[in-house]
This record gives sequence, C-alpha cells and structure tokens, in this order.
Amino acid sequence: MNIVLIQPEIPNNTGNIGRLALGSGCTLHLVKPFGFEINDTRLKRAGLDYWQHLEVHYYENIDDFFSKNASAKMVFLSSHGTKTHFEINYTKDLFLVFGKESKGLPATITEKYTEQLFTVPMFSKNIRSFNLSNAVGIVVYEGIRQLSK
Repeated sequence: MNIVLIQPEIPNNTGNIGRLALGSGCTLHLVKPFGFEINDTRLKRAGLDYWQHLEVHYYENIDDFFSKNASAKMVFLSSHGTKTHFEINYTKDLFLVFGKESKGLPATITEKYTEQLFTVPMFSKNIRSFNLSNAVGIVVYEGIRQLSK
C-alpha cells in the first residue's frame, strides 16, 4: 500500500510514519510544503536509521502529486468522513491519503472525493481527531489484516 501525507507539519510524526511504512511494507509519499526541513533531527530521530531503507517519493505540491498518480486508486482519511476505515476496499496498490496535523485534508479534496472519504471512528466527544501517526497505523494495519485473509 501507499501512505500519502499532504503537507505534514510535525517532523516526529513524519519520522514515525516513515518507520511504520518501512515496517509494514508500504511506500511513503510526501507532498510539500512541509512544516519542517527534511533533514530535521527530530524526523531522523523518530525514523532512526531506517530512513535510508524507506521507499519515499516527494512532490512539490498537491497538483504535482495528483498529476503523477492520476490513475492510482485512492482513499482519503478525514474526521469529516461518514464511512469508517473498516469499509475501505483495501488493495495492495491503494493510496491512503492523510492531511496535515492542524487542519486535515483541504476542502478542495474532501469536497471532490466524498465517495472516497473515510474516517477512523472515535468514541469520545472530547477529542477532534487522533494523532496523525496513530491514525496512519490504525488504517494501515486494518488494510494488512484484510489483505491477509
């Protein structure tokens, strides 16, 4: 599978997600602008020495990402989704697209891809969302579970 981070802001999250991508056999796609420098020590610390083994693709902006992956099957994860990540039809080549930590996915994406918009269910009204690296882990490993049946 493919993990896509649209404009990630927190280097520790991106490092943790990179480590998760490598450990789960996923490819990581990072869409600029980032809220950090790619050589940030916090990113490297979270990713440890695994980053060199990770398959990662970089994109200059959202348009660049969509033009280079126009034929890819994608789902979009957002707290605004009405279907849960359990309902995703996971495939080995699926792109799992996540938004930035502070705002999630841009409205241009959530409004255009409503049928492909999913959420991780939360069972408390006292939080707005999960930490990005936790949400990615939840969704990726549900995909692995479903694909391994």
